[in-house]
Amino acid sequence: MIPSEALISKAKDRQFVRDPSQAPTEDFHDILFDLEKEGEWEVQRVPEPYVEVETKYGRKKKIPLQHTWHHKSCGQCGHIPGYSTSIFWINRKLGLDYQDPTDQTSCTAWNYYASATSNAAAQAAVAMRNFAAAAETSYFPIIHCGTSFGHYKETRQQLIHSPELRRKVRDILARLGKKFVIPEEIVHYSEWVHTVRDKIAEHQVRDMSMIRATVHPACHYHKLIAEDAIYDPEIYGAQRSAIITGTLKAIGVEVADYSTWFDCCGFGFRHILVSRDFSRSFATMRKIEVMKEEANPDVTVTHDTGCVTTLDQSQFAAKAHNRNVGVPVMSDSQIAALAMGAHPYKVLQLHWHSTDNKPFLQKVGIDTDKAWNEFETAVEKLKNGQQQYLTWEDADA
Repeated sequence: MIPSEALISKAKDRQFVRDPSQAPTEDFHDILFDLEKEGEWEVQRVPEPYVEVETKYGRKKKIPLQHTWHHKSCGQCGHIPGYSTSIFWINRKLGLDYQDPTDQTSCTAWNYYASATSNAAAQAAVAMRNFAAAAETSYFPIIHCGTSFGHYKETRQQLIHSPELRRKVRDILARLGKKFVIPEEIVHYSEWVHTVRDKIAEHQVRDMSMIRATVHPACHYHKLIAEDAIYDPEIYGAQRSAIITGTLKAIGVEVADYSTWFDCCGFGFRHILVSRDFSRSFATMRKIEVMKEEANPDVTVTHDTGCVTTLDQSQFAAKAHNRNVGVPVMSDSQIAALAMGAHPYKVLQLHWHSTDNKPFLQKVGIDTDKAWNEFETAVEKLKNGQQQYLTWEDADA
């Protein structure tokens, strides 16, 4: 007979023992290199210096520190541009070499996850075209969007197991004049932020010890090819992904738990397209309200385009119905950059966010009126033709 306590033991009382042999899929690294030996493709190696981290089942994953080629997110660039600029700003402040490419295309994840028009060869060819463009520069791709990240990992699984798909993609790339190149690792930007979190803390100039945050983990990070996500026994006993929480702890933020941690943000891709009210209701009632009632955070932090957008920009509708909302939302790169001294509007561009974040900014010692005036002064130079764009030097002025 199974004792009842074995069925109802709490997560904190359980221990997850990492065992690579228990991973649901084989170690793709061996297959990548075997296919390279057979002439199927080239494998772009992770450049040095890199850090080896452990994934869910104890496999090693290499995270490059620099010489990175930043695969940007269409949603970030269009809706939350301070997300990407914060990533670049951190790279610059840490003195790390990176490239912001101009020849990257969007991925095809919108088609794939929203059940619209696409096919396996088209999806894989777009991914491999971007990887080929990165390889041509000798910089290693790092993916900003959690959805692109998850989609590319699923595409990798299809490619390593389908000779016919590889043949089709090779033919498409040949017509584009591109090599068939696949990276040794598919790396999400938040894995990089997590890896350099101690360096971020060394450059921290704003005290975050009075801040309480909740974390929303992106489904497309830790639920798609889950065995390739970073876990750490020191964070949640390796029962939840270490990303975001490890970064927040490094900069002194109190991380508060809540009961719907594993739930989707509500975006759901197809949901946001065909049933936006469902997405907004889920985001506010299953996530934001639960956070407010159980943790009452100053901010919630996540690491994917759709998650930031949905959690932040759904709250206006719930507020109109007098729901218990009002939690500012930002990415881990934004709050890390803020801790390092980044300007809340010139760099983080928090004016693009819809939920009021001024109380949070003021709590970390920022004069929001002064900061906004500085931003407006900089923008006025663009409006009257004195400058064509803001420079990084302007961002720090």
